[in-house]
Amino acid sequence: MRACIFESSMLVLVNGSPTEEFKVYKGLRQGDPLSPFIFLIVAEGLAGMVRRAVEIGQFKGYKINDSLHLQLLQFADDTILMGEGSWDNLWTFKTVLRGFELVSGLKINFSKSKLYGLNVDDRFLVAGSSFLSCQSDVIPFKFLGIPVGANPRRAETWRPVVEAMSKRLSSWSSRHLSYGGRITLIN
Repeated sequence: MRACIFESSMLVLVNGSPTEEFKVYKGLRQGDPLSPFIFLIVAEGLAGMVRRAVEIGQFKGYKINDSLHLQLLQFADDTILMGEGSWDNLWTFKTVLRGFELVSGLKINFSKSKLYGLNVDDRFLVAGSSFLSCQSDVIPFKFLGIPVGANPRRAETWRPVVEAMSKRLSSWSSRHLSYGGRITLIN
C-alpha cells in the first residue's frame, strides 16, 4: 500500500505524446483509482472500533432478538450507528467517532448527521442531538430517495418514488431515443 501511495510515478500525455515520468509526493487525490479502496480500509477501521466498544460492554447495539444485535450499517460513505437510547451509548458514539477522526484524519460532518429514535422520548432526542452537535429527525425518513421506516405495503409509501420516476420518464421523447432506448422505455 505504501509503495502505491508514496513511491509511485506518473507521466502526462501532451498532444498524445507522453512526458517524462515524475514522482508523486502528495499521496492520493480525489478521483484516484485507489481512493475507494483506501476509504473502504479506513471505514473497516470504524467498524472495528464499534465492534470493540461492543465487546468491552461500552456500547449496546439494537437488539432484534436474543441472537441478533445490530450496531453498524455502512453503504458507500454513509454510516448508520444503531443502539439503545441511553446516555452511555451517546457518550460512546461521540468517543468512537472522535477517535475515528483522530486516527483516520477524516472529519465527520455532524451538520449532515441526524439522530433518530424508536420508542425514545422526544426530550432525549433533542438533548442527544445537542450533545452530538447534529439534528434530530423523525421516522420515516428518506435515504437515497427511498422511504425508510414507513410501511412498505402501503401505496402511499411508494407514491413519491413512482411520481419521481414518472416525471423522469415523461421527459423522454421516443423520437430522440435509440432502438435500445425505445425498448427500455416500453419495458
